[in-house]
Amino acid sequence: MLKKMGEAVARVARKVNETVESGSDTLDLAECKLVSFPIGIYKVLRNVTDQIHLITLANNELKSLTSKFMTTFCQLRELRLEGNFLHRLPNEVSTLQHLKAIDLSRNQFRDFPEQLTTLPALETINLEENDIVDVPVEKLATMPALRSVNLRFNPLSAEVRVIAPPLIKFDMLVSPEGAQPPPP
Repeated sequence: MLKKMGEAVARVARKVNETVESGSDTLDLAECKLVSFPIGIYKVLRNVTDQIHLITLANNELKSLTSKFMTTFCQLRELRLEGNFLHRLPNEVSTLQHLKAIDLSRNQFRDFPEQLTTLPALETINLEENDIVDVPVEKLATMPALRSVNLRFNPLSAEVRVIAPPLIKFDMLVSPEGAQPPPP
């Protein structure tokens, strides 16, 4: 067990160092068994946070993200958080004014993260395979850049299915009522 943990820590350190040394605009910490965003990374990345535009934390074991994460990486254009245990986002997600795409698929959201409706550059929201019943259609309809919202395999209410289509100018992807996601 300790050996596996050590390997996971070494992998994270290696990926963070690669980002810093190469001056990359991407930090990829997918599949690193993270239960939280490592605090030490803030210090290592402090001189390059402004140039990081894509962070991938997919397929980890994250239950939450902190407000510090959102305010530190406020230059993000894309945030990939699919395959975690997230059920909400911090209010500080509203500081991500340049965010164009967010992937929150295969998490544990019961409520649509309404803070996303305040992001002016947001074009794509992926919430596939969550437990969302209600969607703030009116707020989504006012988002200037929004092009696509993926809500497939969510138990959406009949009201959302009826109200949404005439109000929206973006693609809203939904599954047939009662459809089940394919097995993993």
